[in-house]
Order: sequence, then C-alpha cells, then structure tokens
Amino acid sequence: MLTKDVIISENSTKLLLLKKHQDYLSAYGVKKDNYEYCMTEYLRMSGIYWGMTAMDLMGSLDLLDKQQILDFVRECQHVCGGIGASKGHDPHLLYTLSAVQILTIYDALDVIDISGVVDYVKNLQQEDGSFYGDKWGEVDTRFSFCAIACLALLGRIDAINVDKAVEFILSCMNFDGGFGCKPGSETHAGQIYCCLGTLAITGNLHYVNADLLGWWLCERQLPSGGLNGRPEKLPDVCYSWWVLSSLKILGRLHWIDKEKLVKFILACQDEETGGFADRPADMVDPFHTLFGLAGLSLLGDQTLKEVNPVFCMPEYVIHRLGCDLQLLNV
Repeated sequence: MLTKDVIISENSTKLLLLKKHQDYLSAYGVKKDNYEYCMTEYLRMSGIYWGMTAMDLMGSLDLLDKQQILDFVRECQHVCGGIGASKGHDPHLLYTLSAVQILTIYDALDVIDISGVVDYVKNLQQEDGSFYGDKWGEVDTRFSFCAIACLALLGRIDAINVDKAVEFILSCMNFDGGFGCKPGSETHAGQIYCCLGTLAITGNLHYVNADLLGWWLCERQLPSGGLNGRPEKLPDVCYSWWVLSSLKILGRLHWIDKEKLVKFILACQDEETGGFADRPADMVDPFHTLFGLAGLSLLGDQTLKEVNPVFCMPEYVIHRLGCDLQLLNV
C-alpha cells in the first residue's frame, strides 16, 4: 500500500519570507466585511492569539493595534468569568485560554476579571478529573490542557484538583504510548501534545514511556519531510507544532529529519501573499502560519524568537512569569 504524501517541487522557496508573513498577518481582518473574516467569527479569539503570537515570534508585535485587541478581549468575558470566541458568543475553555495567552503576552491580565476566570475553569472540572469544554458537557483531553494551562498562566493551578486531572489524562494513555481525546480513543498527535503539556505543567512526565511515544511521533514523518497526525494521513504544517513540541517536551526532538521537515514547511508558504498553508499550494490562514513559524522556531531558526513547547508562546513571556515546567532529557 502506498503511503499518502505530497510531492515537494524543486522550485519551492527555500527561504523564510518574514516580511511577507508580517504583511499578511498585519492586514488580516482589517477589512471586516471580508467573507473569510466574517465566516471565522466563531473562532476570532483564537485567531487573534494565532496572529499575534506569530507576529511576536517574528519580532513584529508592535505592528498590531494593542488597544483594539485588549478592548476586544474585555468585551468577550461573561458574568460567569468565561470568555467567548467573539462578542455575544458563549464562553468556552478554548477561547478562555486564548484570551489569557493574549493578555499574558501583552502583560495586561488586569483587563479581565481573573477571579472570574479561575472560578469558571474550576467549575468545569468533573469528579473523574476531566473537564467540560463549556456548560454543554463535552469532555476532551484538549479541555484538560486548556484548563491547566490557563490556570498555570494565572498562577492559580491550586484552584483545581490537580491529582484527579492527572489521573484522567493517564486514563487516556494507549498501548502505543500515545493519548486520545478520552479513555479508549485513538492516539492522535494533537491529543498527545495536550496530554504531555498537562503532564509537563504538573510535573508528571515520569508516567510517560518517552522512547515508545517518541518513536510513534517520529513515524509521523513522511518521505516529503512533512508530519501527519496519525497513520495514513497526509502531512500538514500544523503537525510541525503538535509533533515537534511533543518531541521537545520528551527530549527527543533530534529524532526527526530536520532538513527534510524545514524544506516541507518552507514549501507551504505563499510567495505572493505571505502566510502558510497546510500543504504546498493550498490556501493560507493564520492558524497554519503560526504553527509553521513555531515549528521552524523549535527547529532552531535564528530569525525567529524561541517558542515555548508547552504553551506555544514566546519563551521570554514564560520566563517572565517564572512558570516551572518539567521537560525530559535523553
């Protein structure tokens, strides 16, 4: 059976087009009647986090309108303390974390009611240690990470039952060393990142079989150099983050063929408009642009700021907070 993959053209750019990406992100959303902008309102908060984090990694955060962003975040907080994707949208852990990340980067957490956020997150934890994403009751290890990361950035991880949260994460571990979205679910690179991030923040990485999981993650690299999220899937630039960050946390980043992966990531740039797509010649977006840049940062690109593998934020921000994270070494 042939492996699903893409072909990288020899004519693909081998340079990181920083100026193009800066122009693309700084112009994104300026035209608020643009179809793409209107259709992505349901994830606006995360979109701002993706864009501003990418700009910060490129040293261009000052090109964005800081006050406009802070005002937007403030307007999206609800009485319950949670934060929605956009004004008038229901609160959710995904967007609450994005909001906290935005404000942490700007060192402006006083814009929101922090106690309200802590109470909102705390009240979403269940008896088995898992977290609902919102009041509607969906459980997913992504939400465990969102809760733990959010509280860690706020310095309030003591507000929840950490031992039970870790217990739930470990119940989602599979025979291949990886993790799924809930107990018994298929291993997926995105869920692995969320679970390892949770264990890194809480100091529980010793429960992980680093060699077994590291091998599974390295098998995500295809002949094109790109990474997929699970077997028999096409490569996608976003897994340059989910897989690489996990390997970094495990101390096994050097197990990847760096040169081939860099070539794949750079081939996913749009040389005319700027931005990164999931695969070469596809449509670019802020999501893949951040994770393409973050992947290159993890691989040591000196034109970018160092990214933290747990929070996907510039390392200097995490250093400023003094967050104590557990990472493994070989």
